[in-house]
Amino acid sequence: MNTPNTTASTTPKAVVELAGADLVGHGSTFCPNPRMPLWSGHPKVFIDVGTTGEGRCPYCGTVYRLKAGEQSHGR
Repeated sequence: MNTPNTTASTTPKAVVELAGADLVGHGSTFCPNPRMPLWSGHPKVFIDVGTTGEGRCPYCGTVYRLKAGEQSHGR
């Protein structure tokens, strides 16, 4: 069973900046993202970025945030 990495909540693995058009539904993105190598994969999770402008993957700690001045088009 895969469980979220407890160290992911303190140090981001990477920061991915997104345009509003990159978000799906009501302001979500998913991780792992298509640019991540297959060897570093984990179960696919959807991350809410539209509500606060930023979200963090509970597995790998990657931070997803909206670029400055961007808004979620689903809200």
